[in-house]
Amino acid sequence: MTDTALHRMISQQAGVLDRIAGLDLAGPAATLTAARRVIVTGTGTSQHAAELGTMLLEQAGLDARWFPAATWARWSPGPQPGDALIVITHTGETAYAIRARAAALAAGIPVLSITGTHVDWPEAMHTVPKEEAETYTVSYTAALAVLARLANQAGAADGSPELLRLAAAQVSDVVADPGIGGVPVPARSLAIAGAGPWGITAREGALKLREGARMLAEGFDTELLLHGNAVPLTAADGVLLLEPGADPDGLTAAVGAAAAAEGIPVSTLAAPARGLSPVLAQIPLTVRLQLLAERFAALRGQDPDTVITGNWAEPGLWQLGAGPGNT
Repeated sequence: MTDTALHRMISQQAGVLDRIAGLDLAGPAATLTAARRVIVTGTGTSQHAAELGTMLLEQAGLDARWFPAATWARWSPGPQPGDALIVITHTGETAYAIRARAAALAAGIPVLSITGTHVDWPEAMHTVPKEEAETYTVSYTAALAVLARLANQAGAADGSPELLRLAAAQVSDVVADPGIGGVPVPARSLAIAGAGPWGITAREGALKLREGARMLAEGFDTELLLHGNAVPLTAADGVLLLEPGADPDGLTAAVGAAAAAEGIPVSTLAAPARGLSPVLAQIPLTVRLQLLAERFAALRGQDPDTVITGNWAEPGLWQLGAGPGNT
């Protein structure tokens, strides 16, 4: 389905990463290094970026913590003196991201946002124009690249222009040859598992499969899959292991062997990102999973460009949580 908007968005990613590699974010990075605590927040795909971004910011010696936007905006104590907030929202319309940003601005703490070029927020670090497909891809990897640049300019080794350009080159290689032909479409559901940062990518990949291919998929940190979540899996399902060789304890490979012994089809995506850290290695791997979602959508006869339909598209449903006066 190379005529889809999803494919066009996936194909843009290498060029976008190359461009972001050259960004100078020293000013925003200084805001973070001056903070006592850095909160990184987002919803869905943006939450996954927040999780990996927090790992990058911690490498710079920052006290960085991620929260789902709704948790921080509605259920946490909220902005505290010395905080700085990073809000990740591609559209600038996500209800709880709006609420989190408004609360931080009202409290007078520094706010940085990572968002699309169409969002007119003064503190925004813009990534890309609004995505053409509702299965978001390029905005996610662009947000990761911005977070990597912030971390690098705050003192982390990761996120240098050279490393992001290397990630961009590997994304180009993946788009040319994704190496996903051996992953079969399961009859019922797909469980994706990986350790550490690969577990975060497992959840992002599962979300793309649910959106783009409209199939049951769920991502797990490997240990979480072992602790009860694998119990319902049968031969009608599939298990996809992400880079099991990167798991220093061998648990990912062992869980895959147990699944195979139970008669569950097991596939592996294992192609180490050459020269990239575990966090930056998630960028080319994520693109492989995006392409897997596109492939499964084609095999299942689904439209990966239109995701939110029917009652799920009711506007009032999406505005809940923004808070009065914050929409």
